[in-house]
Amino acid sequence: MALMKKSPWVAVYNASSCNGCDLEVLAMLTPRYDIERFGCLWRDSPRHADILLVTGIGTKQSAKRLKRIYDQMASPKYVIAVGSCAISGGVFKEGHNFAGPIDKIIPVDAYVPGCPPRPESIILGVVKVLEKMK
Repeated sequence: MALMKKSPWVAVYNASSCNGCDLEVLAMLTPRYDIERFGCLWRDSPRHADILLVTGIGTKQSAKRLKRIYDQMASPKYVIAVGSCAISGGVFKEGHNFAGPIDKIIPVDAYVPGCPPRPESIILGVVKVLEKMK
């Protein structure tokens, strides 16, 4: 538990988005923004992650996968909804395959609004979750 407070692992799940948010999430890893300065380590597998960044809308197809991925994460686990689509459905909320915002599928601990949100905003969301972990 003490190790997690110092270096949480972060993974991202694209729940079917336009990839604008994913590009901004990847920008966090660059030396310009450097999410690792907060002790966070990037992991490809959500099974090994403590924090899950979710981008995109909850579609009927991705909702089942997202729920399964969330259930496979070890506790304690934290979720950040990144972007307008993850929070409310954005421009896709009237689509035939829209199942609902991410917080209707899994519990969300922090929200990062924007279309797409800037890397600084996403980092602020991660920092808010780090404070919640303490």
